[in-house]
Order: sequence, then structure tokens, then C-alpha cells
Amino acid sequence: MTTVELHRSPSGGGAPEVPGAWDTFRSRLRAAAVRHGPVLLTYGVLKLAGFAVFMGLLDSTGDFRRKNPRFGGGEHAWDVLASWDGWWYQQIALHGYDPALKPIPGATGLITLEGNSAAFFPLYPALMRLVSEVTGLGPYGAGMTVSVLASFAAALGIHTVTRRLGGHRAGLVAAGLWAVWPGSGTEWSGYSESLYTALAAWSCHAVMTRRWLTAGLLTCAAGLCRPTAAALIAALAVAVVLSLRRREDGLRRPLAALAVAPLGLLGYLGWVNYRMGDIDGYSTLQDGAWAHKFDGGVHTWNVLTSVPVGRFDYLFAMPFEDVIGVCVVLMVPVLTVLLLRLRPPAVLVVYTVLSYLMVMTTQQYFGNVSRYLLPLFPLFVPLALAMRRLRWPSLATVLGTAALASGSYAGYVLFELGVP
Repeated sequence: MTTVELHRSPSGGGAPEVPGAWDTFRSRLRAAAVRHGPVLLTYGVLKLAGFAVFMGLLDSTGDFRRKNPRFGGGEHAWDVLASWDGWWYQQIALHGYDPALKPIPGATGLITLEGNSAAFFPLYPALMRLVSEVTGLGPYGAGMTVSVLASFAAALGIHTVTRRLGGHRAGLVAAGLWAVWPGSGTEWSGYSESLYTALAAWSCHAVMTRRWLTAGLLTCAAGLCRPTAAALIAALAVAVVLSLRRREDGLRRPLAALAVAPLGLLGYLGWVNYRMGDIDGYSTLQDGAWAHKFDGGVHTWNVLTSVPVGRFDYLFAMPFEDVIGVCVVLMVPVLTVLLLRLRPPAVLVVYTVLSYLMVMTTQQYFGNVSRYLLPLFPLFVPLALAMRRLRWPSLATVLGTAALASGSYAGYVLFELGVP
């Protein structure tokens, strides 16, 4: 039997009264603040420290006003945060997708970029448009609002997943690692990484807690955010198969989740292919307009065998970014082995391994690999479990130093010295 706190009637009578809706709301709000406040504070402080370093470096150069706003310029230094991909997302939020969606051969043999905004998935610009309509903010302000809020939601999701494996303290460390990862500069920018990571983290948590319909819906939404959601869909499918083998949750809910999960990704790809009149239209856009294509890892191998010997004669070479990228790429297998030693739920392992393979087997700007690997939040778990043994002063020193370093690399190097 549950106990309900009763209050005396303000009229002085002896009859107790049940707490009102406002009292219940305040009680739940206090409980949420106690539970989630430390996570949000940890992530926010570390992120602000790195962000301040980034903005300081950016403002010290003073050359951002001479650049095209599309490529990192603007009236204000912070306009750089909505450049490159952010510029495309703003155009989609303002004008929708190009109605033609047809490849136009260019003089270089590539497809011209105009009219090929469909390479960018719709959920993030749709939320930008919604927030803009509700708040009156422009596309820049709306996009930043979505990204910042999603980054905090991702921090909570990462904490919650890690807490189930290693306790509250490990969860706090994992949320802090999310703030300082080398690619974290795009968490507070006009990019979709924060939104996708939040959806992936909470989807994995829903699978871990056997809330199958929630997991299916979140995975479906992730499929409207980034094409790498294919890894998340596969991870959920493996979890469903294991659940059916163990006969834990019956048939209906796991199978319903499995049916819903791929609808977002398949629906958008199908729409693009239909509008282009090409059964492989999305891949045509990625390859022709953006030089992104599946190559079985050839480009990655070229970089990994060139950078260590000081050669930068491969496609899309960006020396500073590529050196950091090589370090991140080589660090992932090590962290994956440490993750496997913890025997985590299969959904985390499949999601991590497949996401990594999808990035490594694709031709792209290699310097961006730290951003592409940013959603691999399960890699934070073994680090967090090891670092939780540190005393608070030591932990604050390690994460604080990493935050300052991430502001330099994750912000300035990505946006100013390379292509984020």
C-alpha cells in the first residue's frame, strides 16, 4: 500500500485533503532537479569552458567577417557555428527541399550542389522550423536552441545508460566525456549530431529496460536524422532476436518495435529515390555532390598509411585535423575491446561496432572523423568506469583540462582550419 501525504484543510477542519496538482508538480520538479541537476551542471560547465576557449580563439583571428557566411563568415564571430552543413540546414528550414531533386552534371564531373539539399535528413531542419515558428527566432537561433537542448538530453541519456552499468559517479564522468570528446565542437552548432546522439542514447536505454515501443519510436526518429541510424536499427533488431530467444517479453511488443524502427530511414530514402527517379538516388547525391561514398575502407587505409609517415597526398588532405583523426580512429578499437570486457548489453556493442564500420568504410573528409564518431557514446563507458575511481579534485582536473583542449580542437580547428 502506498502512503499519500495528507494536508489539513485551510479552514481549520480536521478532514485531510489530497495534495493538489501544483504540489505534485513541484514535488516532481524538485526530485528531477536532485536527480538530474548534477548531470546537467557537469556537462554544462565543461561545455562552457571549451566553448569559451573556442570563441576566444576565433575572435582573436578577426578574419571571420571576410568570409562568406556559408563557409564560416558573418557579422558576428558566433555565426561560424551555423556555417557549412549548418547553412544547408537553415536553407531547408526556410525553403524546404529543392522540388526537382535531380542531379545536374557540373564542369568538374561532379553534381553541382545547388538543388541537392536532400542529402541532409529532415528531422533537424523540421525542428528548427517548428522552434522558429513558435518562438519567433530566426533559423540560426532556432537551430542553436535545438542543438543545445538536444546536447543536454544526450548527456542525460549517456549518464542513464552508463549508470546502469557502473553507477551514478560513472554516469557523471560519461556525461563529462561527451562534453570534451574531440568532435564535440558540433554539439552546440547548426549540426544534427546532438539530436541524433540523444535519440540513440535513449533508444539504447529503452532497449536495456525492455520498453520496446519507446525504443522503436526513438529509432524511427533517429532514422529521420542521420543515415548512420542503420547501425541503431540493426542493434535493436539483434536485441529483439535475443529477447525472442529468451522469451522475455512475448512477441507483440518486440516485433512491433522491430517493424517501426526502420520506417524513418527507409521512408526518407524512398522519398528521395522516388523524387530523383533513381532507385539509388540518395547514394548518387552523396557521391556526386559531396564525394561521400562506400569504398570498403580504401580512403581510410590511404590516410592511416600516409599520415604517420608525414605524407598528405591523398584526397581531402587537412594535416592538423587528420592527425587528430588518426588518433581517434586508432583509439576506438582499444575502447571497444575494453567495452566488450564489461559484457554490456548487445544493443550497445552492435550499435558501436556497426557505427564505426560505417564511418571507416566511407570515403569522406577524414578530418571530420572525430565528428562522425561522436555519437559512439558507449565508448565512454569503459573510460568512465576507470575514471570514477579518481577523487573529485583529480577528476575535475582531468575533465577540465580536456574541456580546454576540446575548445581548441573541437571548435577552432574544425571550423577554422578545416571543414566541420
